[in-house]
Amino acid sequence: MKSYLTNTKVFLLGHRKTSVVLLIVLAWGAYAGYAALTSTDGATRYVTATAAKETIMTTVTGTGQVTTLDESSIKPKAAGEITAVLVTAGDEVRAGQVIARIDATDALKAFRDAQTALESAELTRADTLEPLDELTLLQLENTLARAETTKQTAEDTLVKSYDDGFNDISNAFLDLPGIVSGLHDLLFKTSNQLGGNNVNNIDYYASTANIYDPRGAVYGDDAEAKYQIALAAYNKNFADYKTLERTASQAEIEAMLKETYATTLSISDAVKSVNNLIQFYQDQMTQHSQSIPTLSNTHLTTLNTYTGTANSNLTSLLAIQNTIKTNKNTITESTRSIAENKLTLEKKKAGADALEIRSLDLTVAQRKDDLSDAQTALADYSVRAPFDGVIAKVAAKKGDVGGTGTEIATLITKQKIVELSLNEVDAAQVAVGQKVTLTFDAIEDLSLTGKVATIDTVGTVSSGVVSYTVEIAFDTQDERVKSGMSVNATIITEVKTDVLTVPSSAVKTQNETTYVLVFETPLENSSGSQGTISAVAPVQKTVTTGISGDSTIEILSGIEEGTQVVTKTTTGTSAAAKTTTSTTGSRQNTSAASILQGGGTGGPPGA
Repeated sequence: MKSYLTNTKVFLLGHRKTSVVLLIVLAWGAYAGYAALTSTDGATRYVTATAAKETIMTTVTGTGQVTTLDESSIKPKAAGEITAVLVTAGDEVRAGQVIARIDATDALKAFRDAQTALESAELTRADTLEPLDELTLLQLENTLARAETTKQTAEDTLVKSYDDGFNDISNAFLDLPGIVSGLHDLLFKTSNQLGGNNVNNIDYYASTANIYDPRGAVYGDDAEAKYQIALAAYNKNFADYKTLERTASQAEIEAMLKETYATTLSISDAVKSVNNLIQFYQDQMTQHSQSIPTLSNTHLTTLNTYTGTANSNLTSLLAIQNTIKTNKNTITESTRSIAENKLTLEKKKAGADALEIRSLDLTVAQRKDDLSDAQTALADYSVRAPFDGVIAKVAAKKGDVGGTGTEIATLITKQKIVELSLNEVDAAQVAVGQKVTLTFDAIEDLSLTGKVATIDTVGTVSSGVVSYTVEIAFDTQDERVKSGMSVNATIITEVKTDVLTVPSSAVKTQNETTYVLVFETPLENSSGSQGTISAVAPVQKTVTTGISGDSTIEILSGIEEGTQVVTKTTTGTSAAAKTTTSTTGSRQNTSAASILQGGGTGGPPGA
């Protein structure tokens, strides 16, 4: 035996190349024999997974470098007068600290108005949706009853007012004829105590006063003209009055009240004008030391009586007109109130319909949006530091007018940021404020978080490829992180919680149809790498997909939670095992034979 082994060793050493080939052939033959003994010829094994709800996210990855943000020019987002500058050069400031304030009077008013509008909308909604209870019903009914009572009282008062108005007209025409005839006698009769038989009183007063002052004739002409106007108004008014009955319409009585008031006012003006003439006459006589006839004083006394009588009638006529107007307005307002209260009562009893509720909800939502916009606009009037740092320069002072292009101060800092370059496809998915996970080649155990701070709006073109620079701000600063270090950034672009997912390998696409293979009866022991054999083939289910994570994909419709989906199939043969793995949009087939064919150390003897 020992001799045999020795001879074999010598042979193998002498035919090294041939030996290697022989060993490979023997090993492959052994494997093939084992596979033939342990596999079921032609049987398909299925690896499955269960559709489950989980959190899924999409990400964009990129590499960049740590850099230092050294300087920033702080400018306001709103325009207006600078009311306060709260820093000086050399001051240390924190991110978010107020650097300066802009006059926010208008913005503050808009904010408060938005608050009030929202509160009003919410109260209206709450009031509309509040169920009608007995107390509310009683209050609404009482309000309606009061409005109806008010209207009835006003209507009754109005009827009486027209009757009183007729009486006031009649009383006026008991007084007015005496005043008109009295004025005529006072003006146009002659008196021996004044001018004599050939001179009427008005001419005497005017001509005598005119001797001393030319205005005497003016006063005389005015007195006569006012009298003639009053006389014409009285004659027409009296003629109309004689045709008026107590049973006349309300409109006719109102018209007569207005006419009688105007006539009485005209007569009062005539009395006043005559009084002015005689007073001017007496003033001239006194100034020039002339005696004043007793009759002129009598005339003034008479005129004062006429004035009192006319004013009394004017007061009565005006008062009753105002009373009528007030009662008519009360009736109109009560009628409107009754209609509104009836409508409110009916709506409360019926309850709000779906359309009304939707309208109320939309109004509240709009008012909330308005308030949010107003709050954002108001915040723009406070100029804040964008990051921790030191004020290097203050470029504005209180009283200056600032705008979006006005520099308030310069802020310097040693704050570190990450700069990375993304292609246009990835950049389109990134937005300011998105969370970022950062790892470092130089610091293996360090993982930091941050947020997207800025995204270039203008890309850089190099060799026909467009890229965009993205700046990422660290949530916390770590002293181990140095400027210039390489950074691996994972930007979370979208996160969905509690969504139905399956492994990405379970989803197939063929002829624009996306589907998964499912077993209606769950397979046992099918979740491992080898899978299990099933006598029943899986069923194709069309699905609608959402976002894709690193290894899972969202299912929007087509299957339910707990559904068993096929992620991989393995087909056994006597020669080799063929594995089929599903991926979204394509299917990749790889066999063990093909793996082994990927290059060897040599061929068979004699090759």
